[in-house]
Amino acid sequence: MNGFRVRIIICVLVLLVALGVFTPALLAQDDSLTIGFVSHVKGNPFIQQIFDGARAAAADLGVELVEAGPEGFDADAQLRVVQDLVAAGADGIATSVPGESMANGLNEIIDSGVPMVQFNLLITSVNAPYVGERSTESGRILGRTVLDQIGGAEATGTVVVGVCVPGFPVLENRARGVIEALSAAPGLEVLGPFDVKVDPVENYAQWEGQLAAHPDAVAMVGLCAPDVESLGNLNEASGTSFVAGGYDLTEGNLQAIQDGNAYVTLGQSAFVQGYLPVLMLVNALRDGVELSPDFVDSGTQVVTADSVDMGNGLPSLSFDELLAISTDAEATAEYYAPWVACASGPGWQCQLEPIENEGA
Repeated sequence: MNGFRVRIIICVLVLLVALGVFTPALLAQDDSLTIGFVSHVKGNPFIQQIFDGARAAAADLGVELVEAGPEGFDADAQLRVVQDLVAAGADGIATSVPGESMANGLNEIIDSGVPMVQFNLLITSVNAPYVGERSTESGRILGRTVLDQIGGAEATGTVVVGVCVPGFPVLENRARGVIEALSAAPGLEVLGPFDVKVDPVENYAQWEGQLAAHPDAVAMVGLCAPDVESLGNLNEASGTSFVAGGYDLTEGNLQAIQDGNAYVTLGQSAFVQGYLPVLMLVNALRDGVELSPDFVDSGTQVVTADSVDMGNGLPSLSFDELLAISTDAEATAEYYAPWVACASGPGWQCQLEPIENEGA
């Protein structure tokens, strides 16, 4: 990397730090490649688990990682962050894509020769591969798990479904899968999905309002990272006992399950969603591996107090072990080492599927 390019990158990064849109992560000794890693929201515990995976990849592969993103769910602002990183000389970009308005700009970057990988949230018109869960199927899994707990096909009563950001394709797919699975019980009335917001404080207040409106609900199901913790806290505070289910293996969600205030949470392999995009970009830049708009399933993990299924061929874990590593990036990376060994090489190419399989 020549001196002029380094100075340009440093100037832009200092500006972005001042604006609060990114924080630099681990800088590997070999700085010949710079990867921009951009997410749609900052500070969310689940998103931080994704960044932990990206940092682990950067350390393993000897690249510089630049973490960036707007304060939350502003697609136009996020596109500007990506464009600024490219202008500063980033060699490759991994980004979530929370809005169609990003597609043309991202495709222009790809056409210019800068490789890109989408993660966590995708727009299928972006000409880049996507690493994330099989979203509709994960909703079906969550719906079936909740349904089994409330009586199976013979269940009756009301189930309330909430979504933190209406309109996102991945979240809409989850909702469709949940509702499809719950429809196996004709006696259930499924309401929603209602907008329950993504900010944790607002999220709790929205669920509190839903419980006030539907005090006899037998289950409440959220589709985003804050929901399980909020629903668990709501069950405890209100003295209710509805079945609470949702997504992501954050410490707060797992604690709600351990305390008996929530029943199930589904992981979407946050470490994989962080690690694999960086690996794919490095393979493209160093080895000439072509990146096409395909789908790589990051996997669905199903966790209750009595059962932990981490998927991806990973070693078995007890619930307490999972809780212990939920905030320990080093322990998580060590746990995922067998998966890393399998994915490298690049073994991830064997996992490519048509992009439409993401929502099948």
